[in-house]
This record gives sequence, C-alpha cells and structure tokens, in this order.
Amino acid sequence: MIERRRFFRVVYSTPARLQQGEHIWSTTLLDLSLQGALLDRPKQWADQNAGLYTLSFSLADSEIQINMEVEPTHLDSKKLGVYCHHIDIDSASHLRRLIELNAGDTELLLREFAHLLEDHQEHEHNSPSDSE
Repeated sequence: MIERRRFFRVVYSTPARLQQGEHIWSTTLLDLSLQGALLDRPKQWADQNAGLYTLSFSLADSEIQINMEVEPTHLDSKKLGVYCHHIDIDSASHLRRLIELNAGDTELLLREFAHLLEDHQEHEHNSPSDSE
C-alpha cells in the first residue's frame, strides 16, 4: 500500500474530548498531525455525525490544553479520523513544538507548514460558500 500522508504524524495516546454544542463524547487521541488527528471511535458515535466539533486534549504532565475545530473525515468500527479546520495560535504553537520534538527535523516542519497552508487554501476554495 502506498503511503499518501503528507504530514508527519505523532503517535500520542491521551484522553480527549469531542464536543458539538451540548453533546460531548469522551475518546482517546491515537495520533495527530498539523492537519488532523486519529481518535478511538467514541462510544455512541453515529455514522451520520457530521459538522464541526471541538477536539480538546491536554499535553502529558502539564496543564497545556490543545483545542482545535475539526470535522470527521473517515470512520471505521474502531477509529475516527478528523480534519483540523481551525486551531488557535496558542494551541498551534504547542502542537508545532510537539511535532518538532518528535520529528527532530526543523526543515520537515517548515515543509509541512507550507503544505498545510496549501491544503487549507484548497479546502476553502472547494467548500461551498456560507452565503449560499
């Protein structure tokens, strides 16, 4: 199988929470990248769950909380993949540092930021307008 991922993924297992309005699902983060994350499929997660969610998790041995606005992209019986639409600057800085420490390659990280910007611009261009 050809590996098509463009972003370095950090294996990082920690409790996480998905929230949409009043609905909250507890899950476990399995890995993450600048573009999104892979989670254990939350209990009582419906196949048709769509829209934007807030993914939140804490970094180990700290009070640092990372929050990102995500959208489900793929689902199987055990895992849920999410795409990151938005991340606040503080969370992005912490996530960047975590990936940098795990990748051990600053050049790789700079290339990934360029890919991330390109992907987000393409995603916004291909998304239906909110004004329609």
